[in-house]
Amino acid sequence: MPNRAVIKIVQNRQFLVCQPQDDVRTVAAHMKRHSQAAVLVVSPEGLLLGICTERDLAYKVLAAGLDGTTPVSAVMTPEPRTVPPEMIFGHVLHLMYEGGFRHMPVVDPGGRPLGLVSARDALGLEMISFAGEMAQREALAEVL
Repeated sequence: MPNRAVIKIVQNRQFLVCQPQDDVRTVAAHMKRHSQAAVLVVSPEGLLLGICTERDLAYKVLAAGLDGTTPVSAVMTPEPRTVPPEMIFGHVLHLMYEGGFRHMPVVDPGGRPLGLVSARDALGLEMISFAGEMAQREALAEVL
């Protein structure tokens, strides 16, 4: 899995988008309704402008005492780091780790979002590794 192109990870997965003028209450409700932790903010032409995460909503809206009618453009992370669809998933995870990102937009060469990689996507790798480790331990236990 870490050697596959990132587009293979996100290609059949839903991701959320909103407009910069959408208010944070509407965006948060949209995220809750779809059980998503982030939304990509796009221009009317569909170009990526920013990303808004549940952390942005908690820290930049709630903790700052902002109103629910605040536009998402005021609290989003503008011009987030992005990756191309052909980048290897393992490399994307490395970039996320180094940058401290939990989400990384995948965009086409024109800047239109194709998907969103999440730190949760790495959990699958951990589970595969864990299953292999458990199988090895069971095999060793039988030998001993």
